[in-house]
Amino acid sequence: MSCKILYIEDEEHLACIVKETMELKGYLVLHRKEGTKIMELIAEFKPDICVLDVMLPYSDGFTLGSMVRAAYPQLPIIFLTAKSQTKDVLDGFTAGGTDYMKKPFSMEELIARIDNQMRIIRQSEKLPGTKNKIQQMQLGSFIYAPEKLELKNGDHIIKLSSREAEILNVFCTHINTVVDRNKLMNLVWGDNSYFISRNLDVYIRKLRDHLAGGRGVEIITLKGKGYQFSVDNSRISD
Repeated sequence: MSCKILYIEDEEHLACIVKETMELKGYLVLHRKEGTKIMELIAEFKPDICVLDVMLPYSDGFTLGSMVRAAYPQLPIIFLTAKSQTKDVLDGFTAGGTDYMKKPFSMEELIARIDNQMRIIRQSEKLPGTKNKIQQMQLGSFIYAPEKLELKNGDHIIKLSSREAEILNVFCTHINTVVDRNKLMNLVWGDNSYFISRNLDVYIRKLRDHLAGGRGVEIITLKGKGYQFSVDNSRISD
């Protein structure tokens, strides 16, 4: 089955080239010049991935990305933008992006990044380093359901993004042991570059915020080494 891509880009000439190239690669592409009705488009088209320009009329790509991420935690989002400052990249990931490309870009790189996002989604229900799926597991006061991308603490349910779940999956295979930072980046992104390192910092902060409401689980930074995912399931009673 063909990968379905929702592509929002207001530059008509660029959009035409990108759309035609992706269709030649076998993708099904729905292109729109602006994203004011993006939630309706997603509900009707049911894309496998969103490719969003950042500088758009009416509503910018980061705002759209935040809306999409809140409603569809598992849907990959690639941002396309001429903005190249580190803050812009971090803003993109904070807004829910799973990848970020700077203009001008090559079509070969965009295709490779789309394929990589789809590979990640296909593997998102599997814990790295094992072929077995798990339904749920106890993490302190939390119940983690990888297939649902959910952390449950009592009656409170936290919906995770696919990237947050991937990082948590790595930690779950290294409970109470050291996870090397570079190894973590390579397992999740297949890369350990500077921008990926900054991206990891954003997601670690998000996971810590999620875990702060519970007990018995903590992500500890070990300077110069990586992280220790500390879990104590005896600390689950009030």
